[in-house]
Amino acid sequence: MKDKIFIVDTTLRDGSHAVSHSFSVDQTTAIAKGLDTVGIDLIEISHGDGLGGSSFNYGFNQTPELALLEAANKVIDRAQLTVLLLPGIGTIEDLKKARDFGAKAVRVATHATEADIAIQHIQFSKSVGMFTCGFLMMIHMVEPHVLVEQAKIFVDHGVDYVNIADSAGFLTPEGVKSRVGALVDAYDVPIGFHSHNNLGLSVANSLVAVQEGARYIDVTCRGLGAGAGNTQSEVFCAVLKREGYDIDVDITRLMDVAQDLVEPIMHRAQIINTDSLMLGYAGVYSSFLLHTRHAAEHFNLSPRDILVELGRRRMVGGQEDMIIDVAYELSQKN
Repeated sequence: MKDKIFIVDTTLRDGSHAVSHSFSVDQTTAIAKGLDTVGIDLIEISHGDGLGGSSFNYGFNQTPELALLEAANKVIDRAQLTVLLLPGIGTIEDLKKARDFGAKAVRVATHATEADIAIQHIQFSKSVGMFTCGFLMMIHMVEPHVLVEQAKIFVDHGVDYVNIADSAGFLTPEGVKSRVGALVDAYDVPIGFHSHNNLGLSVANSLVAVQEGARYIDVTCRGLGAGAGNTQSEVFCAVLKREGYDIDVDITRLMDVAQDLVEPIMHRAQIINTDSLMLGYAGVYSSFLLHTRHAAEHFNLSPRDILVELGRRRMVGGQEDMIIDVAYELSQKN
């Protein structure tokens, strides 16, 4: 048997982007209970942009995220109930409330060059006994040595693991290999990986990450997530089982959760269409997709043209407001 791999299911967080943040208490309860029952290690629940993300800029939650956390906490027995926090969107006060409503773990996420803005949030979460992850996003925008430098900030402040995210679904396996490998070689803390499927490579890239030594892998049922979605949980867990890795997940029951609980509430199938393909090709933050489609419709533009310009300007998460600006400028040129 090969190394133990921990499965982090983010259907109820990254998947929130794909359903316009419309998860209900009943849906969250059923999915969280199902994921816990099949053996998922961490179940992440938040607005798609993390705690405090429900806003005009990022999209409003249909149901307050604290209500969703409270509901999930009542049915999770085994897994760690987890939240995402992006400093500048979420605050320590948000994290305190999430902990009061049952969160046992937090992943503090920053852009790939901004790990220092997470220090106070990491210090707080560690001080109250939460399992804590430092999370670097948009990793395709920096070379491996930069990730190593940034991850040191997380490691020096006591994170339980470091997660890196190909937030644009831009990387090919070689890019994943070099980045995960550099971090595994540099630090003793476990390394995790989060992928998007905009180039159709999320399962392959996640497997490469595991082969390079990553021990925490993010997945979503049916691939539900921003852009073309994430590494599909039931597929990836089946691949790990075939490859002989040690995971606690019951594959057949996970398939049932994906088919019976998640698929019926999806707004659309997670396919790689022109818009999501352009996210990966141009290196654009995956959660920009629906915002871009709305802007394109409003200004009578092609989403592809907006995405190309966003990629050219190297826009990153947190700059959703710039999508409107870019669309307006393009409309004036037509």
